[in-house]
Amino acid sequence: MADPATAGGYPQGVKLGVDVGTVRVGVAICDRDSILATPYKTLDRNTKKNSDVRLIAKLAEELGAVQVIVGMPRTMKGEEHASARMASDYAGLLAAELAARGLDVPVNMVDERLSSVSAHRNLHEAGMSSRNHRKVVDQVAAAGILQHAIDMQKARGADVGSRVTAPSPSVDLGDSGTDESVRATPDTARFSDNGRQQ
Repeated sequence: MADPATAGGYPQGVKLGVDVGTVRVGVAICDRDSILATPYKTLDRNTKKNSDVRLIAKLAEELGAVQVIVGMPRTMKGEEHASARMASDYAGLLAAELAARGLDVPVNMVDERLSSVSAHRNLHEAGMSSRNHRKVVDQVAAAGILQHAIDMQKARGADVGSRVTAPSPSVDLGDSGTDESVRATPDTARFSDNGRQQ
């Protein structure tokens, strides 16, 4: 008998969306039926103690989340630069923290091109002044990333993005909690913008 959490070819239930920035991290959640992603919270990025990573893992545990979607920033040409590596490393830290808590919650990375641009536009159209965007734009971008992912999952009837594998627990992460020699390694499956496997 198929596991009900993955009966549709992808995890079904509450999911978190994460938009990683150098200063702030946006978090979004969706309902148990994965219909609507909503902005949830903006966290300050703490690269020394990774307290924001722990807060997201704790939220996933409290909500019984079945998946975390992290945005992978790419250029318009589809290239990956420093921000993409930062997001990938962050996803690895998150996967490791979830595993350390004994949670079997997959972390997938999906293309997030223009998510912040769309978030700013949506906030402007909603009548929010530009100076107030900073408070919520990251969580709105996270909601956009998550909504895109759950819509693609439903359209394909399968999971999307690339699964992130946590760094080996035998690696000493030191004071910063990160080891430059270890990066999150997405599984070999790659997906194009429309969610089809390449």
